[in-house]
Amino acid sequence: MNKVKILFFATIKDRAGQKSLELDIPSQTTVLALKEKLGVEFPNLKDSLKSVLISINQEYSFDDAVIPQGAEIALFPPVSGG
Repeated sequence: MNKVKILFFATIKDRAGQKSLELDIPSQTTVLALKEKLGVEFPNLKDSLKSVLISINQEYSFDDAVIPQGAEIALFPPVSGG
């Protein structure tokens, strides 16, 4: 198993009801698989996870990225500017 730290920001934090958590995930878990797991464990996040920005160890990542051992994962809502 791979123990990771997940950080929630802005509206994602509000919907999760907490600012962070530690989670055990299987080795070779992808970002997409993590989003699916979080959607089950946090139903309030399910809609947000479709457009959330995810960083792994402070670098933005895509759904097919494999999460490394002991990673710090941050979830941000999409940002728009004007």
